[in-house]
Amino acid sequence: MTNQKKLFITSALPYANGNLHLGHMLEHTQSDIFARVNRMLGRQVRYLCAEDAHGAPIMLRAEKEGISPEEFVEGTRKEHWQVLQGFNISYDHFHTTHSPENQAMVNRIYNGLKENGHIDTKVVEQLFDPEKKMFLADRFIKGECPKCGAADQYGDNCEVCAATYNATEVINPRSTISGATPIIKESLHYFVNLKNFEEMLKDWMNKGALQDQVINKLKEWFDMGLQSWDISRDAPYFGFKIPDTEDKYFYVWLDAPVGYLGCLKYVCEKNGEDLEEWIAPDANTEMVHFVGKDILYFHSLFWPAMLYGSGIKVPDAVYVHGFVTVNGAKMSKSRGTFINASTYLKYLKPDYLRYYYASKLNDKIVDSDLNMEDFVTKVNSDLVGKIVNIASRCAGFIKKKFDNNLSAELHNPELYQKFVESSEEIANLFVKRQYSKAIKIIMTLADEANVYISDMAPWQAIKQEHKQQEVHQVCSTGINLFRILISWLSPVVPDTADKAAEFLNIDFNDWHAVKQPLLNHEINKFKPLITRMESESIEKMMEDSKEDLKSLEPEVQITGPLADDPIADEITFDDFAKIDLRIAKIIDAQHVKGADKLLQLTLDLGGLTKNVFAGIKSAYAPEDLIGKHTVMVANLAPRKMRFGLSEGMVLAAGPGGEDLYILEPHAGASPGMRVK
Repeated sequence: MTNQKKLFITSALPYANGNLHLGHMLEHTQSDIFARVNRMLGRQVRYLCAEDAHGAPIMLRAEKEGISPEEFVEGTRKEHWQVLQGFNISYDHFHTTHSPENQAMVNRIYNGLKENGHIDTKVVEQLFDPEKKMFLADRFIKGECPKCGAADQYGDNCEVCAATYNATEVINPRSTISGATPIIKESLHYFVNLKNFEEMLKDWMNKGALQDQVINKLKEWFDMGLQSWDISRDAPYFGFKIPDTEDKYFYVWLDAPVGYLGCLKYVCEKNGEDLEEWIAPDANTEMVHFVGKDILYFHSLFWPAMLYGSGIKVPDAVYVHGFVTVNGAKMSKSRGTFINASTYLKYLKPDYLRYYYASKLNDKIVDSDLNMEDFVTKVNSDLVGKIVNIASRCAGFIKKKFDNNLSAELHNPELYQKFVESSEEIANLFVKRQYSKAIKIIMTLADEANVYISDMAPWQAIKQEHKQQEVHQVCSTGINLFRILISWLSPVVPDTADKAAEFLNIDFNDWHAVKQPLLNHEINKFKPLITRMESESIEKMMEDSKEDLKSLEPEVQITGPLADDPIADEITFDDFAKIDLRIAKIIDAQHVKGADKLLQLTLDLGGLTKNVFAGIKSAYAPEDLIGKHTVMVANLAPRKMRFGLSEGMVLAAGPGGEDLYILEPHAGASPGMRVK
């Protein structure tokens, strides 16, 4: 497995406008195991990450808290770094994108792209907040969908009909920052012409840099035609100014991945290394990135194009992983399964989660489920019941009878050699990111070691004087088998491995050291290496997670559904009084062709019939609705949708999905009756 190339490993940069949660920790754990294994295999590794510091959300959040963006970012960076250290993520350095090193690399890449003819400019129309005097990103615009008329939709897509559109098409738009009605305003923007890189990208993706699933996605994008990428934003904006401009800034998604190189530049300067030996196109290095599937577009199109177009080495691999679900569902704040990493560390050991993630991870883009019941069972069974159990069963005899010294010979050298012969396969699986397969082999061998000790029964043999030497050798063999197993697991459970290293009087820096057994070797007193996980700790963590919920206003704490769905802008009593709520009978209900969420309802209001499209398909079959009474907004202005005209709105409540319930009036209510 010798490979002399220097290895540069990164994880996606955590954004400074939020807490790290257990979904983030999947990626950091995956990349950390990869880095630790490669270090043990003798590779020269630079494992780096940084705080993603720029963008309008950071600027606005800092303004709200009354501090500078720089102060806000540095405070978050320290919090994130503390959490990452708590999970034993072994970054060589954790930098920030708001740094002179990153600005130098951003300017270098931009100037290289410009000199090579890859930068274009054009005037674009955008929505502008006249009160905040700033252009609005799509996330800061809400209004009615231009396709179906649904209210309260964001500026780029509709959650009701799934349409995508330009923010300038939104009906009755409003700024979520000030509440003002935005105006359309022109601005000069800078673009990277991605079409210039299509052939290069096709060649790059077929050289092993990407997983098959990502390649298939790229082919779809190529078929649709690559679009030029807008890399500029207008002042006010927290970021780096574009060279030779006064009020133009680099879009955060340009300088964020450059943060990998900015961090590397910082480390190289600190260590007296030549940065070019790492990033020149012909550098004898391997550059790999670990990212989530939500940002593969940036890392598999924009990033390699930026690097290639500016004369810098392109990535050797972009490893994409799936998301984390909890108990089989998307992480939910209201259910307490949206768990901050810092909250986890208050109740549980980092090795528990690291091991569980490793037992699930492979080289595919699949979601990993953190099932709490399985989590407790697997960790306790594998780490405590199998691995640590081997050492605890043997250590007492070595201490009491043999003065903490291992025997000069193994009782079963063939079994030891069998373990050693699996070492290369396990290393290869870790390097190929097939962690779950590696874990499975390790645990199968752990079972074999436990069976060996049970069969030899040293607790029985020690009672016979003539079997003292055999007990010494059997227990020494058990300790040596444990040493191999924990060495393989040391990249996964570093806390437990550190305690095991102290017990064994060794280190785990060299993957190949296990080829030689520990003979005539003094060990230390055995102490518990890891304790069982208790279900009560899980319950406390999840309860605490519900208490973590906060509204968008940092000074107000809200628990429950409001944390996911904040209250909209206030209306007056007069506004509310205009709403005419009426009882309606559902006389027909039909599926809507081409709509995932909508049902078409025909409503009788007591002589007046109305047609309404309602987003309740996830909870109701049409045949279950016919004949029911419900409540509708009868005086809502008709809206033209691509499926037809919707003449009102039925009222429903619930968290969504199957848990969505139309409002049904009391018995005896009749169609057309006003609801007060």
